[in-house]
Amino acid sequence: MIQLIADSGSTKTQWCLLQGTEVVKEIFTEGINPFYQDEAQIRREIAEIVVPQFSEVHEIAAVHFYGAGCAFPDKKRMVSNAIHSSFAAAEIEVNNDLLAACRALFGTEAGIACILGTGSNSCLYNGHDIEENVSPLGFILGDEGSGAAIGKRFIADLLKNQYPEELSAKFFEQHHITPADIMEAVYRKPFPNRFLAQFTYFMHSHQEEIHIREMVYHSFVDFFTRNIHQYDYQRYTVACMGSVAFYFEKILREAGIMSRIKIGKVIKGPMNGLIDYHTK
Repeated sequence: MIQLIADSGSTKTQWCLLQGTEVVKEIFTEGINPFYQDEAQIRREIAEIVVPQFSEVHEIAAVHFYGAGCAFPDKKRMVSNAIHSSFAAAEIEVNNDLLAACRALFGTEAGIACILGTGSNSCLYNGHDIEENVSPLGFILGDEGSGAAIGKRFIADLLKNQYPEELSAKFFEQHHITPADIMEAVYRKPFPNRFLAQFTYFMHSHQEEIHIREMVYHSFVDFFTRNIHQYDYQRYTVACMGSVAFYFEKILREAGIMSRIKIGKVIKGPMNGLIDYHTK
């Protein structure tokens, strides 16, 4: 049986073609999010960018798509329709990225799954379905601990001269960007969350800077306080997935201790776990 698994965040989509339990091919494209793209845009991206890279299109029996923004029925239907237009013979399954995290982190066991990537999210998973979910609210109202939220705070502090001059100069030199460019990207261009989240790479390479370390730490504490504390967090294992969780794991675990949370598994992405889940 040939299956195609897609893991789509706000920034990028990973497509993995499986024949039985063997990975045949893997590609990366830009993120697909039905909150920021309409069906025609998604349909066109799949047809023009994804399909040409797979010669086995007509042999694919199932497409399992996990994506940011795919929690609501109308959004799931939009993505499903777009995929079906290119993979007409396949069984299409569309779920949100949170269920991908659950299946990758816990398989069929129960636990509290967290996503800390470009955005953030969390839920109580019973081993089959998501039972409880505290709405993340997006990077303007929420998304505590996410790359977009941390990036937003970092950029705001940078532009308000809260960092040492040497660090600020290094940032602007490295990114070849001006304050005017930043304002344009945040307030006038699409995907400001992606734009802001990209600066976590700079923060990671300078996390010994006390201002950055404390800001990241408190963002994680806010995530646990405002989200995870609403679940029965002392009964279940808490596990985390996402680039921010992975690269700032040491700070994340310190924030967990402060928040009375014992953190289990931390992984960068769900694909290996999803492959295990769908091939068992």
